[in-house]
Amino acid sequence: MCSSSTSTSTETITARAILVGRYLDLRRLERLEPLGTNPLLIALGEQGHAVLLRSGAVVLFAVDPTAEAAFIARIGPAIENPLELYEREQLDISIDPSRLEGIDRDHLILSNGDLARLQVIADILGKSVLLAAQEGRVARAFDRIAPLADRLQSHGQGASNARTLVRHIGEALAIQQDMVGRGEVGDKPEILWERPDLERIFLNLEAEYEIRERQLALERKLSLINDTAGTLLDLLQSKRSLRVEWYIVILIVVEIALTLYELFVHGS
Repeated sequence: MCSSSTSTSTETITARAILVGRYLDLRRLERLEPLGTNPLLIALGEQGHAVLLRSGAVVLFAVDPTAEAAFIARIGPAIENPLELYEREQLDISIDPSRLEGIDRDHLILSNGDLARLQVIADILGKSVLLAAQEGRVARAFDRIAPLADRLQSHGQGASNARTLVRHIGEALAIQQDMVGRGEVGDKPEILWERPDLERIFLNLEAEYEIRERQLALERKLSLINDTAGTLLDLLQSKRSLRVEWYIVILIVVEIALTLYELFVHGS
């Protein structure tokens, strides 16, 4: 299928990206023989290839569903926090030396199928399935925090449980960590430093899958979740501080009253 040599005939293959978990510990895959690194690329079967990303995404090229399931089971020990329902993305690729590289309707045109091109494609598809998963997480987080904001607007009070608000903040930080730390969304793949001629393919795919736009939209939503939870937490802490101050005042008043009572009793 794809190799480091240039293809001389038209060929069509399918690339499938699958988000299998929150993280792939590539150190547990020492038995795999890499054909490329950053991202890790290996041969799969006679003609297929697989790219494994730290974000938890696996991108398969020219791999049938049976081999796909067997491969995911094979790398199971390296999958941290596996997902019950996988996020998926598919891209049809035409390898045609006579055509200009780029997006043509619903498929990608390549002049050849060398391994570096596969790594660039895998980088974008991996980011796309990661963003899809995070978009779902953020939507669910919004559904949970929206009633708290409505309650603040309607009744002038927010959540009564600080732990719930801290969990909202923690979830937002975890999503940001998955996107920026492990997924490296917004960063260019390292392979472009060695192959700057592939930047056009990268930029075309990045625009096609709206990677930057989706990242910015998620960052705005995460910022809103953080701000909402933080504001509610500040109000809750202020309310508790005020309550503690009233308790102190009451104790002081009681102590003064007892002192006056003792003075009055003994004085009389």
